[in-house]
Amino acid sequence: MRDNRQVTLVDDLTWRGLIQDSTDPAALAEALSGDPITFYVGFDPTAASLHVGHLMQVITASRLQKGGHRPLLLVGGATGQIGDPRESSERTLNPPEVVQGWVQRIREQLAPFVTYEGSNAATLVNNLDWTGPTSVIEFLRDVGKHFPVNKMLARDVVRNRLESGISFTEFSYQLLQANDFYQLHERHGCALQFGGSDQWGNITAGVDFVRRRGAGPVHAFTTPLVLKADGTKFGKSEGGAIWLDPEMTTPYAFYQFWINADDRDVNNYLRFFSFKSREELEELEKATADRPQARLAQRALAEEITALVHGADEARQAIAASQALFGRGSLDELSADTLRAALGEAGLLPVRGEMPTYATLLKESGLVASANEARRTITEGGAYVNNERITDGEAVPPIDSLLHGQFLVLRRGKRTFAGVQYTA
Repeated sequence: MRDNRQVTLVDDLTWRGLIQDSTDPAALAEALSGDPITFYVGFDPTAASLHVGHLMQVITASRLQKGGHRPLLLVGGATGQIGDPRESSERTLNPPEVVQGWVQRIREQLAPFVTYEGSNAATLVNNLDWTGPTSVIEFLRDVGKHFPVNKMLARDVVRNRLESGISFTEFSYQLLQANDFYQLHERHGCALQFGGSDQWGNITAGVDFVRRRGAGPVHAFTTPLVLKADGTKFGKSEGGAIWLDPEMTTPYAFYQFWINADDRDVNNYLRFFSFKSREELEELEKATADRPQARLAQRALAEEITALVHGADEARQAIAASQALFGRGSLDELSADTLRAALGEAGLLPVRGEMPTYATLLKESGLVASANEARRTITEGGAYVNNERITDGEAVPPIDSLLHGQFLVLRRGKRTFAGVQYTA
């Protein structure tokens, strides 16, 4: 049995695969193993919500705080108006008032992941506070003077964009982010920055800038980018990004994203995103390998992350819905919002006025291809409404069978379901 008292924060981060690059591994380990230090991680408001791709940074920040260090969570009110260069093309610039609205929403989303009390209380910061008042002349003299253009051109994303074209606006993003590190070092004593591995060029530019200004020493590391085993981008589904905002991705859909994780990915996800100990995760990995059909790892991951992001009550509702829709729990216990979200994911057939027959509902919902197939499925005992087997395809659902006065859950066999939303 491993002695947890000997496991350092860096040991844990390394075992979880959370440190890909660092400016000086030995110095980083010493810094994180000594007295508490202040660190920062940044989030640009390029949309109205964070998505699951941001969880790597948010949860890593939480781990560092649990290890005794003080977080600065930066939301880029300034850098969000510029846009970090991307490989494909120039970003569309959003109006400042839109960006500022997103800043507030993202600040609120970050709040539950860290604590704002105690000696290492977290602080939310906005780089517009120091970038906004700076004149162009001041910026060029105090910041731009310290950046050799040849080094800026050597950054991969910049070099790859030179042929297709890159604006001076995006080219200068590196200076803004580097100045953030210096400003946070001067204002808050920040000694560490981390971010995704795609930010390595910007992050090391910040370390170098702090040094050139005669400050420091400071440290930096990156976490790996998360890709699915099939090569597709993590955090995407058929419906697009998986957002943290419940109005953009429902808690039920969020839960389903994790429960449907590929067997090849789930153990990595648990190491990256779960707060379970190494011993707990290794036991879970073994139990999952012994009984893969039970999807124990996926269930543990989905429950923990949904509760972390949306709260324990929403996680319980998502679990209950996931079970009830497949006949393993009571549909009556689900809230109208959860039921609507779950059925919306599967396909929700709107019905107005006169209620059709069961056979028609099965066909119109897409569970079967034809009326004949609907009647055959019902005759063979493979059709259910609200988890009750139906036997007469020409019967009409009674109004009092509607869940919350408006929903029906249709199911074909054990695993294929759809919904009906009725309006008189």
